[in-house]
Amino acid sequence: MQLKDINLTKEQAIEQTKKYMIETYERFPFVAVRAKDMYLYDENGTGYLDFYGGIAVNSAGSCNEKVVAAVREQVGDIMHTFNYPYTVPQTALAKLICETIGMDKIFFQNSGTESNEAMIKMARKYGVDNYGEKRYHIVTAKDGFHGRTYGALSATGQPDNACQKGFKPMLPGFTYADYNDLESFRAAVTEDTIAIMLEPIQGEGGVVPGTEAFFKGIRKLCDEKGLLLLIDEIQTGWFRTGPAMAYMRFGIKPDAVSMAKAMGGGMPIGAVCATAKMATAFNPGSHGTTYGGNPVCCAAALAQINDMIERKLGDNAAKVGAYFMEELRKLPHVKEVRGEGLLVGVVFDIPRALDIKHGCLDGKLLVTAIGANVVRMVPPLIATKEDCDKAVGIIKAAVEAL
Repeated sequence: MQLKDINLTKEQAIEQTKKYMIETYERFPFVAVRAKDMYLYDENGTGYLDFYGGIAVNSAGSCNEKVVAAVREQVGDIMHTFNYPYTVPQTALAKLICETIGMDKIFFQNSGTESNEAMIKMARKYGVDNYGEKRYHIVTAKDGFHGRTYGALSATGQPDNACQKGFKPMLPGFTYADYNDLESFRAAVTEDTIAIMLEPIQGEGGVVPGTEAFFKGIRKLCDEKGLLLLIDEIQTGWFRTGPAMAYMRFGIKPDAVSMAKAMGGGMPIGAVCATAKMATAFNPGSHGTTYGGNPVCCAAALAQINDMIERKLGDNAAKVGAYFMEELRKLPHVKEVRGEGLLVGVVFDIPRALDIKHGCLDGKLLVTAIGANVVRMVPPLIATKEDCDKAVGIIKAAVEAL
């Protein structure tokens, strides 16, 4: 049976999903059948203005024409091979990424959490190889989020949240310090510490930007103590805050940086880039992946990143994001608007973020809620001021309806 032969009504699709799927998501009450640029369309052809962007994935717009063309071309040649032969999409993408962000080496993965796992493994092995078996401790930030597999989850500084409940004990060797507090991190460093791992902006933590002084201080601390600086750019990477990587705003360079989401244009791909020195920790047998660096995913990422560069979507993100945040500050019950570029968090003075999210859904706008009072948005970087005006109007109506 071909996919085109499967005809399900909305009700049948929902019923079948509930019967067979292990559900961990709060589903929207519609069936997504098509997406283009800023919109996701349901079974009736109704368009939803997508300010969640597939969770920061569709940065060059949904079903970007260049990405679609690259996938169609590659899938007819070779869909998959193991990582023993060389492939042109993989090596071309490696060159593009390393040269664009000024890193030496790259290892491809399938997702953000896997990329963080690889970065954690590389850091720990580098510590053990160079300083001895006890040098594996990593300091991360309270309220940070690095993924849902065990290493990345253990690095996530949210021990009381649902993401860790029921899954303890976490892996040993992680300590959490206060974000944007250099002295808290300094106090958390021990003789067994090998790395500090941070997000430039805490996304799941409520859209909290790191300060330039903090990140410059962390880089200096790492240099003084012989530590590695690991930057998690899974959500902020590839022009969301303006520059290719958000850490570039601070004038620093990490020893390794993880990425995923926006780089694939909708195809599952992630990576960790590292300096040549740190990359020596990985050698044959120390790490591997079946699908990482898949030719189709690499072809998609090559098209996606090149398109974002050519269209200067980082400049658009910075310009439109600043306008968007200023307009959001005018809304009723807004306590604070946080973020950078088109990673935006609206903090309300009422604990009704989930209700606002549902009200936006009724108004055909897709956003998400964090905690009791933060609404987060990560729209495609092709967003215009007109798109932002429409989103602001829908959010305003949702708040006033409360």
